[in-house]
Amino acid sequence: MDYRYVGKTGLKVSELCLGAMTFGREADEATSFAMMDAFADAGGNFIDTADVYSRGISETVVGKWLATRPRDQWVVATKVRFPMGEGVNEIGLSRSHIRHAVEQSLKRLGTDFIDLYQVHCWDPGTPLEETLSTLNRLVEEGKVRYVGVSNFKAYQIQKAVDISRAHGWTPFTCLQPLYNLLDRAIEWEIVELCLAEGLGIIPWSPLRGGWLTGRYQRGMELPQDDSRVARATKAGWSETWNAYDNERTWNVIDTLCRVADALGKSPAQVALNWVKDRPGVTAPIIGARSMEQLTGNLGAVGWTLEAETRQELDDASALSLPYPYDFIAAQSTSR
Repeated sequence: MDYRYVGKTGLKVSELCLGAMTFGREADEATSFAMMDAFADAGGNFIDTADVYSRGISETVVGKWLATRPRDQWVVATKVRFPMGEGVNEIGLSRSHIRHAVEQSLKRLGTDFIDLYQVHCWDPGTPLEETLSTLNRLVEEGKVRYVGVSNFKAYQIQKAVDISRAHGWTPFTCLQPLYNLLDRAIEWEIVELCLAEGLGIIPWSPLRGGWLTGRYQRGMELPQDDSRVARATKAGWSETWNAYDNERTWNVIDTLCRVADALGKSPAQVALNWVKDRPGVTAPIIGARSMEQLTGNLGAVGWTLEAETRQELDDASALSLPYPYDFIAAQSTSR
């Protein structure tokens, strides 16, 4: 596995990141340990979790496994924002909640420091200055080494970058957004922002909950009962059947499967390879419920899509531009 810098930092991570959201939920502790072992054997050194995943169980599982490995050889990322308790201050990005949450995450992970600490989503109730100054202080104290952001709008990211720059605080070094062949809206503005400001992009859900694995095919009326999409549909998660059962999705999947067949790869491997090499991307986060899924996903590295094939996937998955992006694009091409 190759290694890449996280944004404009000197921190190197593997070109795939192992997502730990399934740990303690779909994957028991033994299976989670086996997956982390396999990821390490493949050259991976980057694991992403969050305090809210299985109410802390994911962090605990990662921490137990991490205790068996040389700590400085691993880049461990976790997140803060969502509620971990019933108290009114056990949520958000206030100084109070971040301070409490980071201590709990350190305890569950069994480590003295967190390599990458990410704010999980925008908090409309807390001033950015309060959040950013608290994160900066954690870096100064050595509890956190780098800070990142997830699920922010473009203007929110830029505002945070500008505030940190003005105060001389540690800036966000990466963004963790939804990004895959079916979800490309970050290309309208956020990717350009990240490239300009030096934030590495660490996409979550690069297979969109299984939609890009080839399991779902044109003509199906409903997902299989045991599938992630079926669970998402029942639970109201964002990758529901109704959200993606449309002509654009089936056109993307048709093209993806055709390309995969021609290359002798799985649709998932092609989809991961495509997003892995998009501009600004550091490492997509691969999640798995089983060793079989993880092994298949690891086959996304070690090869490169030809330019013509990549263009075919780009064209099939292109989104119609909304205003003002369509207007600006039209003026740019008419010059």
